[in-house]
Amino acid sequence: MFRTHTNGELSLKNLNEEVTLSGWVQTIRDKGFMIWIDLRDRYGITQLVFDQDRSSAALLENAKKLGREFVIQVTGKVIERASKNPKIPTGEIEILVSNLKVLNSAQLPPFTIEDETDGGEELRMKYRYLDIRRNPVREKLIFRHEMAQKIRNYLSNEGFIEVETPVLIKSTPEGARDFVVPSRMNPGQFYALPQSPQTFKQLLMVGGMDRYFQIVKCFRDEDLRADRQPEFTQIDCEMAFVEQEDIMQTFEGLTRHLLKEVTGKEFEKFPRMTFADAMQKYGNDKPDIRFDMVFHELNDLVKGKGFKIFDEAELVVGINVKGCASYTRKQIDELTEWIKRPQIGANGMVWIKYLDDGSVSSSVNKFYNEDDLKKITREFGAKPGDLILILCGNKIKVRPQLSALRMELGNRLGLRKGNEFAPLWVIDFPLLEWDEELQRYHAMHHPFTSPKPEDIHLLKDEAGKARANAYDLVMNGNEIGGGSIRIFDKELQAQLFKLLGFTTEEAENQFGFLMNAFKYGAPPHGGIAFGFDRLVAILDGNEIIRDYIAFPKNNSGRDVMIDAPASIAKEQLDELEIAIKINE
Repeated sequence: MFRTHTNGELSLKNLNEEVTLSGWVQTIRDKGFMIWIDLRDRYGITQLVFDQDRSSAALLENAKKLGREFVIQVTGKVIERASKNPKIPTGEIEILVSNLKVLNSAQLPPFTIEDETDGGEELRMKYRYLDIRRNPVREKLIFRHEMAQKIRNYLSNEGFIEVETPVLIKSTPEGARDFVVPSRMNPGQFYALPQSPQTFKQLLMVGGMDRYFQIVKCFRDEDLRADRQPEFTQIDCEMAFVEQEDIMQTFEGLTRHLLKEVTGKEFEKFPRMTFADAMQKYGNDKPDIRFDMVFHELNDLVKGKGFKIFDEAELVVGINVKGCASYTRKQIDELTEWIKRPQIGANGMVWIKYLDDGSVSSSVNKFYNEDDLKKITREFGAKPGDLILILCGNKIKVRPQLSALRMELGNRLGLRKGNEFAPLWVIDFPLLEWDEELQRYHAMHHPFTSPKPEDIHLLKDEAGKARANAYDLVMNGNEIGGGSIRIFDKELQAQLFKLLGFTTEEAENQFGFLMNAFKYGAPPHGGIAFGFDRLVAILDGNEIIRDYIAFPKNNSGRDVMIDAPASIAKEQLDELEIAIKINE
């Protein structure tokens, strides 16, 4: 028996018990005549004590040879600590060690295994197995496990069946790039790793499974950001004989359940916002509604006053930053430079200060008198002490630019609190979006999304106006889930494929298996997929998903721990009949 107890459970009720513990050496404090060692495992820390009066000389000498992260086993008596530590559960006791066994020695780790470590991110990712020993990382992985269990239990109680779908599938032309896998048995042919189990869950509905879910790995070969990974986990769900409202009610119920488990609070019915309103009021389709700063369009108030920049702009739009009229010129200039960065791409910014004495000042006083400026402040509902920031330009560009500024100010002003949650449904997305370069439509979601029933007639001559029977669940400025009612009528699906530029042959080649299944009685169905990594991070008060993945990739999509991706042997390439062109 390696242990009778873990390192997080002993207390004064165990006084004088003989116990055996195992774990890693966290710290060593050697006073010569007495040695204290903190022994750590997943459950906590227990202090061990060796001293020259109560321990043998050999035992004391062996204790002196220990190093950080040695794996050891000790046996000893539980005694009361003279100097107690109220910060840990075992802080009232310690173990007077009578026997010590080194199970494995360890090299000095490349960074300290502490809550606050001296290891940089890349270094910790290279030695991720050491990083997992630290409390912050371990607690995030345990939190992820707990959320997965709650989700499985909730959906199972709602009648959902968990079904595994294939990982080696066929490449699809829509969405992000696929990761492809060569087939040795079928030279020149390739599998793809799934971007989602979309078609399979629809086939399960045809198969009569009725309610399906899966916590499943998905893969997308796309550019990476802090909140994206090339492989990620979805809560993938589908329901038959449902309309949009049924799905939204079901998964709002799941989300409210998780929020209550995390916060202990009941959440009211989630608000809803159309895609058009989200874009107009917040500049993006996943607005953070924990704070205000709603957009106000100012074309009618600012054009025709001789300020050429505003006069020539397609859209002049601004936000009210409450209580920030005290910002110095240096602070405003710094914000201006921030939005001029290539990532944002704005050309400049106009500011208006509604001062505490009731007067108004701006960076465009030359063109707008005080009466003009006060009309603008009234449009925003501004009060003395408020700061109005205004951008202008092309509609498609300026709204995302102002949205980025709004979110940055939310961060700087402490308005985006991790322990506050503001869920929101965004609905009525466009079904299609036009690609000017390719001169054809793309599906805004995917090619199986149904148009709203009342918009089906628009597909004939005004397809760009059709709205999708789709919905996204947004929380704290992040999309955590999205789904749609699916097309289950083969004629409507054929019509949509044609709008998306598929020939009959291409549609048959890519999706013939699904269309054939529809011939045998497809029920009305729809579903949703949650980004599990992102959902867990947000519920834990964070936005960076990497911390909640046991072995994540870095921002270049590399696993620096195992050094992947990597080249493979020529023999393997020959067997797969793949030739690699190497740049000289």
